[in-house]
Amino acid sequence: MDPRLLALLAAPFIGSFLGVLVVRLPASRTVVWGRSACEACHRRLAARDMIPIVSFLALRGRCRSCGTPIGRLHLWIELAALAVAASAAIRAPGPGALWADCVLGWGLLALAWIDARTQLLPDALTLPLLLAGLAATYWLDPAALGNHALAALLGYGAFALIALVYRLLRGRDGLGGGDAKLLAVAGAWLGIAPLPWVVLVAALLGLAGAAALAARGQVMRATTALPFGPFLALAIWIMRLG
Repeated sequence: MDPRLLALLAAPFIGSFLGVLVVRLPASRTVVWGRSACEACHRRLAARDMIPIVSFLALRGRCRSCGTPIGRLHLWIELAALAVAASAAIRAPGPGALWADCVLGWGLLALAWIDARTQLLPDALTLPLLLAGLAATYWLDPAALGNHALAALLGYGAFALIALVYRLLRGRDGLGGGDAKLLAVAGAWLGIAPLPWVVLVAALLGLAGAAALAARGQVMRATTALPFGPFLALAIWIMRLG
């Protein structure tokens, strides 16, 4: 089977798993063993009710048992995972690069979604994604491994230093440690040269996001908490595809 078609077919199922991860990981609930159930009537879902995208459409977004509307979080993540695979399939020059891009894109998707919901970037996802970046670099371009490893250190160090200076000057946190680790992920996957562009694009996306919230009536102050992880993750993905 064509690897691109396989990635597209697998993507919604990966997205379904990521939806479980996004909900359960920040709550310290088991990700692997817990059975899915309706949040209203607590009826365990049958296999036919858990086919990504298809089941939601077939059930018209409602529980088969009690008719309660089903949350759309899983649907959106499944569609987003499919979009990641599609964009990777368009860009990747071969199967190795395709699957590497999918791993990065799906990992960034989960991290961005968790940070948007909880303002957390869990080490349980960030650190394996960093190691996966170095492993993918060694697999696809062994000569670039030193550059990417150094980039990971520089990425973490730069953001950690900015966070420390901000805390000393303002007396409160501005960037979390998770953001520094996510920039280290960027270094592991992209190398040194793209890092400044990742930060610039993420900052511009963050400003656009803040402007959009302000346009919708949300009061934006200097103390308003706005998770930076989603913008940083999107910037990494843009630079990876560029």
